[in-house]
Amino acid sequence: MNKPMLDPVIVGNTISRIRKQKGLSQEVMSGLADIGRTHLSAIERGERKPTLETLYRLAIALDIKMSDIVKQIESRLEQEQTARNMPKQ
Repeated sequence: MNKPMLDPVIVGNTISRIRKQKGLSQEVMSGLADIGRTHLSAIERGERKPTLETLYRLAIALDIKMSDIVKQIESRLEQEQTARNMPKQ
């Protein structure tokens, strides 16, 4: 049985999508979150997983509840899991 894992690419894509929906550049968002732009870029590319502190700062910068970001990540993870379990035709 496969152990469930947090996919950093899904985390990064979710954060990137929300940032773009809010009309923020990486430069502006990283400034609002008080993190480096290269760190944000690495998170959005799935090269790094944000800590809870970083996720909280990103949520504040995005003017969204941290739990809403987590819900969107969980939804994407569930979609991926469902897609993997679908029988191939």
